[in-house]
Amino acid sequence: MKVGLIVNPIAGMGGKVALKGTDGVVEEAIKRGAKPVAIEITKLFLKELSHYDINVEFVTGPDGLGEDALKEFNFPYEVIRYRKIGEKKILTIKIPDTTKEDTKKLATIMNEKVDIILFAGGDGTARDIYEAIDKKKPILGIPTGVKMFSGTFATSPEDAARLLVELAKGNAKLVEREILDLDENAYRHDEVKARTYGTALTPYIETFIQGAKESTPLDEGEELDAIAEALVGELEDGIYFLGAGSTVKKIKDLLSINGTLLGIDIVEIKNGKAKLLVKDAQERDLLKFVKNKPKIIVTVVGGLNFLFGRGNQQFSPEVLKHLPKEDIIVVATPSKVQKPLRVYTGNKDVDEKFKGYIKVRISPWVEKMVRVI
Repeated sequence: MKVGLIVNPIAGMGGKVALKGTDGVVEEAIKRGAKPVAIEITKLFLKELSHYDINVEFVTGPDGLGEDALKEFNFPYEVIRYRKIGEKKILTIKIPDTTKEDTKKLATIMNEKVDIILFAGGDGTARDIYEAIDKKKPILGIPTGVKMFSGTFATSPEDAARLLVELAKGNAKLVEREILDLDENAYRHDEVKARTYGTALTPYIETFIQGAKESTPLDEGEELDAIAEALVGELEDGIYFLGAGSTVKKIKDLLSINGTLLGIDIVEIKNGKAKLLVKDAQERDLLKFVKNKPKIIVTVVGGLNFLFGRGNQQFSPEVLKHLPKEDIIVVATPSKVQKPLRVYTGNKDVDEKFKGYIKVRISPWVEKMVRVI
């Protein structure tokens, strides 16, 4: 099997620093302390793949577009040196001087050479490849970005490797999956402007591939209001990390704080009154408060079924390792917990802590034990 591998070298850098994406804000991300993560996540995929007896040859981009990950492994690979990739330095961080046109160029060239294209990035990278090749070749995303709401992503880098192995064995079928993307600038200003750009062929085995993001059904709106109101009446004094999404935003509104819709806010409740301590917190803000034994309130990303690892990378393994599972309060409507939930932080010990079952508040009076895989 010939496999194309394209790495978006800046993908994911905006996650931990609360930028909700990286396109157009790389310099700001680095100023906030962000470091490149895409190559390291790609190596997790390659490390898992190396454990299998699979006859695969890669075709990849130069330097940080894929070559830098592959050169540490024993897979045969060809590098498409279509141009010399320069480097730019921002503060002390060096990153390849590339744009989405590099992704599109590589995808176009690979289209004639490979059986499938794997990409390490987010929804923007998926969209760029789709625009370049349409449905001429199947694609599969190694989840590396901040926004990963499309249905073309494996649930983890390791699952991307397992899915590729099953495809090589003939055990995975090709299906059409949605390519979604959000307006990042609007997203940073608490506006969700999502658009479906089309469908791409993607190898599919349910346990290895994520769903696409879904909105909360309109008829569950009143149920959400009731859940939020009941929960707010039960909150004890202390520090809370309030997660992203419309469900938790209802809780923020009922607490009368000016919280974000799509970010994480740090709140103190004292004598029954809430005070906003940090709005749109970064990972480093959360780390300052972990010693205060905070509780986390999060919801489930509809369609994706993730608690942590999609759109809330501020909840990094460094943050979550300090917090016991019983201090995680999960709220969701019944439609969002029909399938097992997922956590992927990139840290096996942290992910393992959440596996098993977790309580989810699904109505003002009912909690459901939901499996986490």
